[in-house]
Amino acid sequence: MNKITEKLTEAQKYAMLVRPKVGGFPFVAEVLRQAGVQINRWSLPACQSVYLMKEGAVVQQGIPLVTGTHEIPKFDRDVLITAIRSDQEGRSSFSEFLMAAWNAGVVGYDVDLSARKVTYYGSSGEIYMEEYPAVEVKNK
Repeated sequence: MNKITEKLTEAQKYAMLVRPKVGGFPFVAEVLRQAGVQINRWSLPACQSVYLMKEGAVVQQGIPLVTGTHEIPKFDRDVLITAIRSDQEGRSSFSEFLMAAWNAGVVGYDVDLSARKVTYYGSSGEIYMEEYPAVEVKNK
């Protein structure tokens, strides 16, 4: 690992320690923002995450949600909002949230850590955006 990847992975580890089970996403986002992450871009169903940081960019490749050839689900804003709320209320794991977002027709999403907003994208140009609250997280 180099300096920028170490910085990201250490921030991710710390974020998992300080985040509450309910409403934890803003805490994770704030820790990453303090570590220099400006944008976090997710591609589904590949589970590829790109972190655009002050010092450069880092990619993390997760376990894909599906493999092979699949029809992309139709974008369903209500199903997506249900998935988001379930995650916010601590009723789903992150991997369950990703699968629920995929099943809602999300092919990717961007987290703008400075503006505190998440924008979800469907395959036909659909967009759904939500802001998340500011939180205070002490530097470690």
